[in-house]
Amino acid sequence: MARSLKKGLYIDPKLEKRVKEKIKTGDKTPIKTWARDSTITPEMVGLTFLVHNGKDFLPVKVREEMVGHRLGEFSPTTKFHKHGGKMERELEKKEKAANK
Repeated sequence: MARSLKKGLYIDPKLEKRVKEKIKTGDKTPIKTWARDSTITPEMVGLTFLVHNGKDFLPVKVREEMVGHRLGEFSPTTKFHKHGGKMERELEKKEKAANK
């Protein structure tokens, strides 16, 4: 569900303050943040964020296409291992045999 237009975009106030400081100083070091729910604004383009995914801080370099999305969308919280099953194991055996 989208946020009300009357309220505007949500950006964590502390994060917004740090972004403005980085822009003013021209510092290129990443900004470490837990604010996954903050919306990416045009001022953030070109900056790098270290977004917490629950375990690690993943680097997110903001590009122009990301404006309007949330920081958390680019820092996945789950890792896909693989589907199991008999067919999957047979395919893996064939791939290993072909690579040897």
